[in-house]
Amino acid sequence: MLARISLSTARRLPASTVVLGSRFMSNVRSDGSVASSKEFGKREAAQETEYVRKHEAELLRKLKSEIEAKKAELAALELQHAETEKKKEQ
Repeated sequence: MLARISLSTARRLPASTVVLGSRFMSNVRSDGSVASSKEFGKREAAQETEYVRKHEAELLRKLKSEIEAKKAELAALELQHAETEKKKEQ
């Protein structure tokens, strides 16, 4: 009885379900997979280094522009201070 139930159940399942279970994943490593993983690590490290350099360069550009803005503000304040000192002397 049990054999007949399991056979009829197996007949009802589509053939693709049985085959797909073994096709999704392979436990066998391909030749050179270790070497390619080392190269991947090197490539990833190089990309991270490039990103960090670009990010730091952008931060430096922002800081330099802020410094220039503060220098201009300081020059304006010094000019204003000189004018008020001149008015006090008169």
